Amino acid sequence: MTKRPFNSNQVCEFRANLLAWFDLHKRDLPWRRTRDPYAIWVSEIMLQQTRVAAVLDHYANWLQKFPTIKSLAAASEDEVLAAWSGLGYYRRARFLHKGAKAVVAEHNGKLPKTAAELRTLPGIGVYTSAAIASIAFGEAAAVVDGNVERVLLRQAGSAEIGAATNGKTHTALNAAEIQKLATQLIDPERAGDFNQAIMELGATICLPRNPLCLHCPVQHSCRTRGEHPTATRKPSVTAEIAYALLQRRRRGTDEVLLQQRAATATVMPGMWELPPLTQNPRSATEISAATDKDKPLLILRHAIMQTNYRVAVMRLPAKTSSLSKTTAIQSWINRADLASLPLTGLARKILLRLEIHRPPRAPR
Repeated sequence: MTKRPFNSNQVCEFRANLLAWFDLHKRDLPWRRTRDPYAIWVSEIMLQQTRVAAVLDHYANWLQKFPTIKSLAAASEDEVLAAWSGLGYYRRARFLHKGAKAVVAEHNGKLPKTAAELRTLPGIGVYTSAAIASIAFGEAAAVVDGNVERVLLRQAGSAEIGAATNGKTHTALNAAEIQKLATQLIDPERAGDFNQAIMELGATICLPRNPLCLHCPVQHSCRTRGEHPTATRKPSVTAEIAYALLQRRRRGTDEVLLQQRAATATVMPGMWELPPLTQNPRSATEISAATDKDKPLLILRHAIMQTNYRVAVMRLPAKTSSLSKTTAIQSWINRADLASLPLTGLARKILLRLEIHRPPRAPR
């Protein structure tokens, strides 16, 4: 970027307009009602690649179960993963756990106050360190997430790297240039509010498709006014999979058979799920077209990263030989113990839909 898209007057105007809009229109979110660095850290990790609506209950339940960094550090990994179940991307929970242990061991249980120090903790990168340092401690460290990047690209009149521009001239800013622009614009007097405001703008107004430009507080400085050229995204793929549901009543308690994923699995290692149906496999489509006797108990959709699954759940008798032989650990789990077990997001969704599992209520 050979020329800054904003002069000093434009920078001041951008800050003033954005913050005035944020003061009037910001969403009332629980992590905005606290200055506790730990609570802010938890919220930032949960919000990565996850919608706000999906985070709300998990956030409240998490802080009820692990109210301090020391309580999180003292917990077992299974407890941590169980509390995270349903949010997906479980590496985030593991890193949060490791980070808490490091804070207790190396920083006497207190989160470091600068972005540079925060980046030394497991799972905290450039974005998260800037968010915590600015919101909790007031450091003028600019955040750049997907929402912020979109706002800045449009303000600068830039295409995404790799975007087709149909012969039109659109300069593409690289990551370093985007970070430089964000650093230029941040208000050092209200760094945390500014970072939250520009993220909020991208999440609610400067949308990827059909942005609400007429409602944008910084539309006058925007060089795009609408959608900007974006790089082609990898298309999602579809797949079909089936699971078995086996239940029994033993000694007055209801139990369900679950299977633990291998510790060496590349995705969700050590998590618990329903036993996959791999003996004489049939697709979910074939299963759903079977006779009434063989029809699935449940069919649902579930997305994991770039894959959209069509999932069929088949009820099998407790004493069955239909399951394939496996070296995986299988165990009968008491319904009352499901809430404390690290379930995969899909297993949790199935058990909730079938009313076998009930999640803890979020504290008021």
